[in-house]
Amino acid sequence: MKTTKKYTLLSIILLMATGFSSCKKLLEVNPQSQITEQVYFKSEGDFQPYVTGNYTSIRAFANSITYGTERSEELINGTNSRLTTVWSQILSPTVGALNYNGQYRAIGNCNLLLNKIDQFSFSSEALKNRLKAETLCQRAYTYFYLVRIIGDTPLMLEAITDDTVPLLPRAKATEVMKQVFADLDLAISLFPEKTYLSKYRFSFGAAQALKAEAKLWSAKVLAGGATDFNDALTAAAAVEASGVSLLPNFKDVTTTRANAEVIMSAYYNRDENGANYGLNALPFLTAISNASNLDSIAYALTSVNGQGGYQISKESRSLFSGLVNDKRVPSTFIIERQGTTQKSAWITKLPGTKYADDRISDNDVIMFRLADIFMIEAEAYAGLNNSAQAITYLNKVRNRAGIGNYAGGTDKTALERAIFDERGREFFFENKRWYDIVRFHFGGTINAYTYVPNLRGKTVPLFWPLSTTVLAANANLVQTPGY
Repeated sequence: MKTTKKYTLLSIILLMATGFSSCKKLLEVNPQSQITEQVYFKSEGDFQPYVTGNYTSIRAFANSITYGTERSEELINGTNSRLTTVWSQILSPTVGALNYNGQYRAIGNCNLLLNKIDQFSFSSEALKNRLKAETLCQRAYTYFYLVRIIGDTPLMLEAITDDTVPLLPRAKATEVMKQVFADLDLAISLFPEKTYLSKYRFSFGAAQALKAEAKLWSAKVLAGGATDFNDALTAAAAVEASGVSLLPNFKDVTTTRANAEVIMSAYYNRDENGANYGLNALPFLTAISNASNLDSIAYALTSVNGQGGYQISKESRSLFSGLVNDKRVPSTFIIERQGTTQKSAWITKLPGTKYADDRISDNDVIMFRLADIFMIEAEAYAGLNNSAQAITYLNKVRNRAGIGNYAGGTDKTALERAIFDERGREFFFENKRWYDIVRFHFGGTINAYTYVPNLRGKTVPLFWPLSTTVLAANANLVQTPGY
């Protein structure tokens, strides 16, 4: 069964863009159509569009708040409820479970390119190395994405070039992370430049940022301890030296494309790929038409372009309590007023762009930025009981926000809680909070089951279940513990 011969390179890239909806699942059943060497990779010119096409998957992962945000304390329902059962912490193999089709499709694409590229001569060895490095980063990012969602996950490293798909068991998260770090280390060595040719593709700096973030997770969640904390600091230092800088004005961070603070973003443009997840937070006019401060609220004219489905929670708002000079507040949320009554708290983090016909949520989705690197360094130093250095990096973020130097306790418990709270202010609605909660839970700073309102009184695991569809197709898989 070789249906792949029907496809051209363009059609496969378009297939990527639609999420591979017509393909069956890798690691589950034999695929109906495979990307093989019979169709691709006849010359060096075939590799670059293939790598570019795989960024469609990376962008989709970055744009989903299901896993990075919904289970946290950040959001409540707006006027047009968009939150799912995941937000309610209602998870089972049939409700809210992970079907990892898209993730393993992306991994399979990476495996095939890595399997084939060394067979070809390139007119530019630098280009060849860069494409290999980007692909290694794509694979590492996707595996890290899975580890944070389900923990143990199948480790597929071989290219699938026929109809035989291995039914792999779940590998230990520690084993998968070893591969993540191996991929990133090789990628870092292959990038021919340490500058940023594009903020929308993986680069030397983005690879180091991903490594720093992954090492921090490994240090706390996988008990890697001091070794991983130190590795995170080494990677973060490399990012600092890569030519990025903190913007002076916080409001420009999410509204100015590819700015100096950004290390890597997922690109959004209304004419190319529509709206980002901010669409669900942007209110629509009829829902707020009675607001006395309407002119101060970013809104869409219709519910097509603004769903009004999410609002900032009182828990996230409370993180700003007492910080009257915090410059981040206007670019985080705004209180809708009706006369003297405070009604709703709308999210302003991703306000989109106001066009002649309507406002569109087309801000880039930031994956890595320098402020996050500073906070990773603060957290890693705190983990190493180096409070002085932790506070130095914490203050870099606080001072840009206008709230001054940290003056709280310097013991590890107090400092780590301050870092956790600061991350809640700085990175609100940037698809990081649930991962923060899990990391700080395992690190002992918080108890997720008492911190997150919808987790109180529940015993649902912090990792997701696998869907029954996935389990039924692969007898070698076991369910996530607790489901």
